[in-house]
Amino acid sequence: MAASCVAVGAGTRLAPHEPSRALCTTARRATSLRRASPGAVVQCVAAAVVEKDSVSLVLLAGGVGKRMGANMPKQYLPLLGTPIALYSFKKFAEMEEVGEIVVVCDPSYQDVFQDCAVSKPVTFALPGIERQDSVFNGLSAMRPGAALAAIHDSARPLVSLGDTRRCFADAMEHGAAVLAVQCKATIKEANADLSVARTLDRSALWEMQTPQVIKPDLLRAGFKLVQEKGYEVTDDVSIVEFMGERVQITQGSYFNIKVTTPEDMFIAERLLTEQGDV
Repeated sequence: MAASCVAVGAGTRLAPHEPSRALCTTARRATSLRRASPGAVVQCVAAAVVEKDSVSLVLLAGGVGKRMGANMPKQYLPLLGTPIALYSFKKFAEMEEVGEIVVVCDPSYQDVFQDCAVSKPVTFALPGIERQDSVFNGLSAMRPGAALAAIHDSARPLVSLGDTRRCFADAMEHGAAVLAVQCKATIKEANADLSVARTLDRSALWEMQTPQVIKPDLLRAGFKLVQEKGYEVTDDVSIVEFMGERVQITQGSYFNIKVTTPEDMFIAERLLTEQGDV
C-alpha cells in the first residue's frame, strides 16, 4: 500500500493531491505534504498501489460531434495544430501504469493514432451506435489480465495525469471510480411544461468527467445486467450503479473540459497555451 498524507490543524485541511513540503514515506512510494502548523496532527491515508502496465486505457474517439458544426468529428479537429484526440492519447502513453491503449474509432481515422508513435501497444475497436456499445467493444478488445479498465473521452484534452493516477488508486480500492467536480451552478428540476419543479441541493451534486475507471470483471458483469434489462446509460460508472456496487468519486479539475462547441475550442486553446501543454 502507498500513502497520501493530509495535515490537519490550524483550521486547514490539505487535500491529498495538493502541492506540499513535509514528507511522509512508505516502502512503495513517497508523497509530499505541506508543513503542518505547530500542534497539527499528520494523518497518512492508505491508497491502493496500481502496478506498472496494469491498466487498459479505452479511448473513445468514435463520436460524431454534431454540436461543433464542423466537417469532421470534433475529436479530430486541430487544436493548436494537433488533433484534439491526440492530447490525451499521448498523455496516457506516458503513464507507466498504462499497459495498452484501445482506441475506439472509425477505421478511416485509425491513421491519426498510427502516425503518432508511442511506446505503448495500441489496438483498435469499432464504435457502436451508443456510447455503451462503444465501451463494450473497447472492453472486448482489451488484453486479458488487466487490473483496471479506464475509459476516457478523447474530446477531453486537458485531463491531468495526477488526477488520473488518484482515480486509478481509488478504483483499485473500491472497484470503480470516476473523476468529477462539484456543480457550481444552481440546478433546477423542471416539469414537462418547463415550470420549475424544485431546486436541487448543489452541495450534493457532482459533474462527471473521465477517465471513469472500473475493474474489468465488474464492468463485464454490469454489461451483462444492462443487456439483460435493456438499460441505456450515458456514462460508464452507471453500469456499476445498476448493480448496487459502490462508485468512488475522485475530485478532478474544472480544467478537464469536454470540447463540444466552438466556444470550448477557444477555452481549450487558452488553457493549453497558458499551461505550456502544446
